[in-house]
Amino acid sequence: MDFAYDARTEELRGRLLAFMDEHVYPAEAAAEEQRAAAASPWDVPPVVEELKAEARRRGLWNLFFPGERYGAGLTNLQYAPLAEITGRSPQLAPTALNCAAPDTGNMELLAQFGTEEQRRRWLEPLLAGEIRSAFAMTEPDVASSDATNVQTRIERDGDEYVITGRKWYISGALHPDCRILIVMGKTDPDGPDVRRQQSMVLVPRDTPGVEIRRAMRVYGYEDHYHGGHAEVVLDGVRVPATHLVGEEGGGFAIAQARLGPGRIHHCMRLIGMAERAIELMCRRAAARTAFGKPLARQGVVQEWIADARVAVEQLRLLVLKTAWLMDTVGNRGAHTEIQAIKIATPRTVADILDKAVQLHGAGGVGQDFPLAELWAAARTLRLADGPDEVHQRSLARRELGRHA
Repeated sequence: MDFAYDARTEELRGRLLAFMDEHVYPAEAAAEEQRAAAASPWDVPPVVEELKAEARRRGLWNLFFPGERYGAGLTNLQYAPLAEITGRSPQLAPTALNCAAPDTGNMELLAQFGTEEQRRRWLEPLLAGEIRSAFAMTEPDVASSDATNVQTRIERDGDEYVITGRKWYISGALHPDCRILIVMGKTDPDGPDVRRQQSMVLVPRDTPGVEIRRAMRVYGYEDHYHGGHAEVVLDGVRVPATHLVGEEGGGFAIAQARLGPGRIHHCMRLIGMAERAIELMCRRAAARTAFGKPLARQGVVQEWIADARVAVEQLRLLVLKTAWLMDTVGNRGAHTEIQAIKIATPRTVADILDKAVQLHGAGGVGQDFPLAELWAAARTLRLADGPDEVHQRSLARRELGRHA
């Protein structure tokens, strides 16, 4: 692979870096002030809509979508350094560019598996940034690291499906603009193939029987900008049979197709989070004195910063290689690398952020710096889209199989 960014990537990087410096970073404090003054914690700060309008004006919109029909037509390799930049301000930048999870994965799912009517009704307003969405798979009563465990029932009744179940940590469901839930459940719970028991259906959030029960916290944070993480109860919810995504029994395969690109997008943004942590560490080390000399001259601090730089450069190369493989041999051909970055990146970035918190002392765990919230996000990604251990198990079995 060529390690240099191509001309289009460089041009977009320049535009995006300028947008970040001129609009996103200055908006971080304003967004917090507006959110604190809002009537509801889930109200969107007005500055977020201003950022979205400015991003569209600058042509920085839907960059994640590989096809030109719906997005910018970038390859994964071209998008990777752009996603990294947005990771430096993960609460605002991805949303401003309409590149925030879970909407990105849901848009890709609808584009690949949705009917024309489903795309018209839900994909088009998502692409326009007019609505938000949620993906409802995880459940509290089963080990959701094994997606075949889902217990939510989706039963056919004439021209309708009836959905009954309980989900939690459903990202985006509390956002005031969330209009649609993509729900995974079992249509054939006794089927002989455990990977053909599941299906997915589209459930408008205002459908009778849908109850957003509570907001789930992540290390005390409610993740307001992304619409929170909700516990959702589905009590005899009825939707038309035309709301089925793909075919009955195709839910597990669709979920795997959806999660692959999402995993690499998270890893791209995590590198940006690590870069911001290194920048904050260097500034803090240069500005503070302890025991008669600047922190920047303390040996342990120098080791933290040096190790962080080495780790980020290693991770970036692995993520770029993975993106290149996805472009050249497809997601299946890049399976080992996708799992490798999903294991390595959150773990390493969380450690870098931990050192940055340590260097900032009490400030590191408070709200005056973004480090504590960034650490919570990085640590959570060791669980989201499959916990470390699931990816380690799968990767190890593949590696062992090569030598059997």
